[in-house]
Amino acid sequence: MNYDNFNLGRFQDLKVVKTTDFGAFLAVPGEDENDKILLPKAQVPKGTKLDDIINVFVYKDSEDRPIATTEKPMITLHEVKRLYVKDVNKVGAFLEWGLTKDLLLPYHEQLYKVKEDEAVLVALYIDKSDRLCATMNVYNFLSDDSPYKEGDEVRGRVYELSDNFGVFVAVDDIYSALIPKKDVFKTYKINEPVFARVSKVLEDGRLNLSVKKKIPEQMSLDASLIYSKLENSEEGFLPFNDKSSPEDIRENFNMSKASFKRAIGNLYRAKKITIEGDGIKLVD
Repeated sequence: MNYDNFNLGRFQDLKVVKTTDFGAFLAVPGEDENDKILLPKAQVPKGTKLDDIINVFVYKDSEDRPIATTEKPMITLHEVKRLYVKDVNKVGAFLEWGLTKDLLLPYHEQLYKVKEDEAVLVALYIDKSDRLCATMNVYNFLSDDSPYKEGDEVRGRVYELSDNFGVFVAVDDIYSALIPKKDVFKTYKINEPVFARVSKVLEDGRLNLSVKKKIPEQMSLDASLIYSKLENSEEGFLPFNDKSSPEDIRENFNMSKASFKRAIGNLYRAKKITIEGDGIKLVD
């Protein structure tokens, strides 16, 4: 039996070529009718007859045979969706996806050990054994055709952490985005929700994000943070200024050097601080 014409993991229109007590056999219209798959009796629409066309989803049964269903899965091939973990065993995790047979998320496709009842962001793919499986490595499955433009507020979910590039985010669980390394000022976890602003739309359509407000708003927030630290410091002095290293500023203020310089400039112009050769100091 040749199953190559059946689109595993997708919906397709198939023709009824045989009916039995346990269901209807379906074939690809115009192809060899000996190459057919079963639509179980419980799934066969009432009144179905030979040569009817039925829209079905094709997956594999417990014996790895292609089978059709009229049920609607929550995810199709190469899509990215959040699915709930129903069970975890020695093989991997099994996800609820709207079909009787749960979807396997193998251990080697998990970015961390997932737990029962947890919702995880996954893509649907076909593994080396020609079976439908889920993966948490969703980078290559996300869309680069978002409707967003620079300055838009978006929400997403962290799906990968990179020491070289930054924090990868799936905006709306669909679109590819990145918080660049230089703009990462806190520790993120995979699956963590993110509320951010689009700082740049790259030529390939992917998004760069900033979790900071627009500069005038953020300048006020950063200035408030620095002023608060000065008030709580010994003698109202902090040993940091515009000559301090970006690493020291990031470690002590959780902001970039550019943000720090804007903030202390704001405080200086407001006559709240003086900028000394070895730091900044509150004005008495």
